[in-house]
Amino acid sequence: MRRRTETPHPYEHVEEAGAFPLGRWLSDQRRAYRAGTMTGERAAELEGLGIVWDTADAGFEANLGAARAYYQLLGTLAAPRGAAIMDVQVEQWLTNVRRPGGLGKDPVRAERRAAALAAVDPDWNPAVLGWTVDWQRHYAYLAQLLAEGAHLSAIVPGVTRHGDDVGRWLTAQRRNWDRLNTEQQRRLGKLGVKPQKAPRARKAAVKATTASGPRAGGEAFQKGLQALQQYVAREGRLPGRAGVQEMPDGDNRRVGVWLANQKQRRDRLDQAQLAALAELGADWARP
Repeated sequence: MRRRTETPHPYEHVEEAGAFPLGRWLSDQRRAYRAGTMTGERAAELEGLGIVWDTADAGFEANLGAARAYYQLLGTLAAPRGAAIMDVQVEQWLTNVRRPGGLGKDPVRAERRAAALAAVDPDWNPAVLGWTVDWQRHYAYLAQLLAEGAHLSAIVPGVTRHGDDVGRWLTAQRRNWDRLNTEQQRRLGKLGVKPQKAPRARKAAVKATTASGPRAGGEAFQKGLQALQQYVAREGRLPGRAGVQEMPDGDNRRVGVWLANQKQRRDRLDQAQLAALAELGADWARP
């Protein structure tokens, strides 16, 4: 019998030379092996010829080999839709084995297969970690870019790897940080990624007048109003154009000129400013 190392023969296969029913014979050998009636010497001899006792495992091993080659090329098993290598639709195969029961009904076999996949890529099944294959692929590509020397600040929208826009994805992670689970945040944080800072709320710059006066906008106006209030409190009337008010800090303010200027620019004063002047006796500031 010729030495053959290809995939096992179908049951109906017949070798042309001598019309030997090789497929049926191999099926009988596998049955004897599973039943434990085959001698160790015979089993070793057949294994030396390339016999695979479990055809299902043979198919898994062939696809696993393709997945291993894909990982060596791209550094992740989070393959995008339609990805193929070595004539194997590796993305479809990985999708199938990730499904419940996709590794087989036998729990021992399923565990062995899962371990084989994890030996290639520990994150081969992102769903059990709480995120998608797409997230895992972009995360892997980000880690690769940084490992190759890229600066995090330079990975902006438009920066791609293997056709995926890693920069745009990274921006979205920062913006939606609170939507990530703890492990996602930990992994990104380990790469130096931090959440996007919330914009600071603008605080209205409101300057208070003296305790007795109303609020009115504008720092310069406030200073003039403060001087006018003290002048009126001291003199009991509004100042003329030459009126001056000495402030507690020693500054002499020409409060009369200031008041005349406010009158000239009445149309540019807001309602709060006009009300403050009217309260001190400026009739022209009244509505």
